[in-house]
Amino acid sequence: MNNNSYIPTTNLSGLRCEDNSLHEDAIRQAQTNLIDGLTATRLAAAFQALSDPSRVRLISALLEQELCVHDLAAVLGMSQSATSHQLRVLRALGLVRTRKEGRIVYYALDDEHIRELFQRGLEHVRHQQTFQLP
Repeated sequence: MNNNSYIPTTNLSGLRCEDNSLHEDAIRQAQTNLIDGLTATRLAAAFQALSDPSRVRLISALLEQELCVHDLAAVLGMSQSATSHQLRVLRALGLVRTRKEGRIVYYALDDEHIRELFQRGLEHVRHQQTFQLP
């Protein structure tokens, strides 16, 4: 498998620059929209957190209500230890927050942005599924 195995097999010749010249206006426009390195690193970390199915399922369980680690473990069918580990990752990345009530710690999504990011990603996946052949 080579590094270009993700490229579709359709004819892409019409998409190449014929004379290898730079398009200065396009470059300037792209540069004005380019995010800085630190922001890119933080965004990549958030997406990396969402690359694990267990963490995605935890976020989905927290979409509508806060839950304690025991309840989350029961909902997901995971051990309390595995659930706690995944919650630590999500918390370290600022995707979930905690609230303590007595000895019980409740987890919730950190803010509305996380919910929106999850829901947009889910919409995208469901949209793609409708166009896939059986």
